[in-house]
Amino acid sequence: MLGKVKQWLGIEGVKLELILPDDFHPRQGSLAGTIRLTSKNAQRVSAIKVVMVEKYSRGKDDSQLVDEYELGRHIITDLIEVPAGGIPVEVTFRISFTPVDSPIDEFASKNVLYGGLAWAAKKLRGVQSEYRIEAEAQVQGVGLNPFDKQVLTP
Repeated sequence: MLGKVKQWLGIEGVKLELILPDDFHPRQGSLAGTIRLTSKNAQRVSAIKVVMVEKYSRGKDDSQLVDEYELGRHIITDLIEVPAGGIPVEVTFRISFTPVDSPIDEFASKNVLYGGLAWAAKKLRGVQSEYRIEAEAQVQGVGLNPFDKQVLTP
């Protein structure tokens, strides 16, 4: 009984770890990485969803506004057998993404003078973008799926 509950909750089940390159630029268009799967018990992964998200924040303290944009999505539908004993299984992926330009970025792209004004306005308003990759595996017979997320530094 306890073993079934542990399996359904994902305890001693599949662990997912994202391995991403150190170099990242928001305009590069795609990102390659590896997903490492390990488990104490033999499990079967039916799909892995990989998503790139941009967290765009501006303003300060109480007036801060935050938006999140999904820039790209990649779904791996291969059936993956994860052996018992913690033997790692690595799955490579490449996610394509399209950056979203804010209105101030569109203004900045018009000419060099506007670019300088936009840079100053962004500094004044405290504009920041944070990029992250999230991965979630669909494991057969498990209620809570393993996931990982990692922040990318441009």
